[in-house]
Amino acid sequence: MSKPFSFDIHARQGSARAGLLHTPHGDLLTPVFAPVGTQATVKAATPAQLHELGASLVLSNTYHLYLRPGDELVAQMGGLHQFMQWPNPMLTDSGGFQVFSLSNSRKIDEDGVTFKSHIDGSSHRFTPEKSIAIQENLGADIIMAFDECAPPYDKAYNERAMARTHAWAERCLAAHQRPDQALFGIVQGGVFPDLRQQSAEFIASLGFPGHAIGGLSVGETKDEMHAMIEVVNAVLPEDKPRYLMGVGSPEDLVNGVLRGIDIFDCVLPTRLARHSAALTRTSRLNLVNAGYAADPAPIDETCTCYTCQHFSRAYLRHLITAKEMLAATLLTLHNLHTLLQLMRDLRQAILTGSLEPFADQFFANRQDTTP
Repeated sequence: MSKPFSFDIHARQGSARAGLLHTPHGDLLTPVFAPVGTQATVKAATPAQLHELGASLVLSNTYHLYLRPGDELVAQMGGLHQFMQWPNPMLTDSGGFQVFSLSNSRKIDEDGVTFKSHIDGSSHRFTPEKSIAIQENLGADIIMAFDECAPPYDKAYNERAMARTHAWAERCLAAHQRPDQALFGIVQGGVFPDLRQQSAEFIASLGFPGHAIGGLSVGETKDEMHAMIEVVNAVLPEDKPRYLMGVGSPEDLVNGVLRGIDIFDCVLPTRLARHSAALTRTSRLNLVNAGYAADPAPIDETCTCYTCQHFSRAYLRHLITAKEMLAATLLTLHNLHTLLQLMRDLRQAILTGSLEPFADQFFANRQDTTP
């Protein structure tokens, strides 16, 4: 009987890797970008459309699904794959980031966090054991240890949060029961190289089948984020997948791959789509601008997505100004296609030994990305 999880690296170029992660719901070719389906749905896109785009991994949110409709109900419905009709690999986060970012009233202690729902103000408590139990009910292929995401520049707080994250990681491992789910540990430590190295060493020592880097893209500079990735990846074992949480702009994906990241997720492409913005490899277009009102061109002349093959910027701007729901769908399809195709091209560049010129050309073509 084969293991439900294994990770093979097919090619390396510098720190970058092209690999294959085997899961119970299929293989993931890495590097891979996961669209975010917070509420068991990727906003404005159907599972069939995601499949047509070539998405292979979707992320859902533990905190939100615990509050609504409830993880026990999802389990009764056959788990997330059945509930949302997504047959391919899935990942759930631990709920930690949302507990700390969405709840206005929370109390943290060494055992866990008591917080109030952002929906109705009701009181709830997450512990490492509770987070694992919820994620086991949800049934994703890859699940996350419960951690504390601290403000990036407060070193004293980061030291305390890191100690809690480490203790909670051990408790998550002890609580984890399902062999068909891979539990990843999370490295924290803010923007402090010594803390990041210490955290990476400790989390790596626990024997997780994969590792996540948390607490980045939360207000630090790009240079600081890159430096922390390099510190952490110099420590984490090379034979296990590395997941950079919550990062997803085109330039961040390329920079992450160059530094050895295998898995990414971010709400950026779908959130921008709902706010009239289109991603391309060179720039970001705000299609509500009047200059697009009579523009017959597609978003991107080189793009092969459904939106660019059929619709003009003028039509998309019309949908936006008329507040038609189709605008969000068409922009979502384009934005996701842009990132998913970029990941496929990055993987191919690693496999063919052409990553350095590919990345050089990518950055040479980048323009101002201000919306």
